[in-house]
Amino acid sequence: MQLFLIRHPAPLVEPGICYGASDLALAGDVAAAADRIRPQLPPDIPVFSSPLQRCHRLAALLHPAPVNDDRLREMHFGEWEMTPWQRIQRTALDGWAADPLGYTPPGGESVGALQKRVGSFVAELALQEVAQAGLVTHAGVM
Repeated sequence: MQLFLIRHPAPLVEPGICYGASDLALAGDVAAAADRIRPQLPPDIPVFSSPLQRCHRLAALLHPAPVNDDRLREMHFGEWEMTPWQRIQRTALDGWAADPLGYTPPGGESVGALQKRVGSFVAELALQEVAQAGLVTHAGVM
């Protein structure tokens, strides 16, 4: 299976803010991004997308009927969402650094849980014998 991994354009968020599952608007011109990406994709490739608008808006310009899948969402940082990284307790960040796969931010999900749900999505594509797919998603998913 050949996967074309496409990261959404820059979101509209202040620098230094922890964001993941928050549904942020885009900062730039999504049509221009689609125009740059489209020629690099095989014709008629199926496109799957995170349902978050920063991905779905791009996916909708790359394919007439992209399929949203929750498993392609960015990691949920729980209570850390939309908080400046500098305001997150150092001990919490150290805990995450010590166990990146297993540590779960308060009210969020671990990288291991993210890995499991993305793996489930890819395994499903393999079972369906999808030869090629475009995935419009997030850096953490990739």
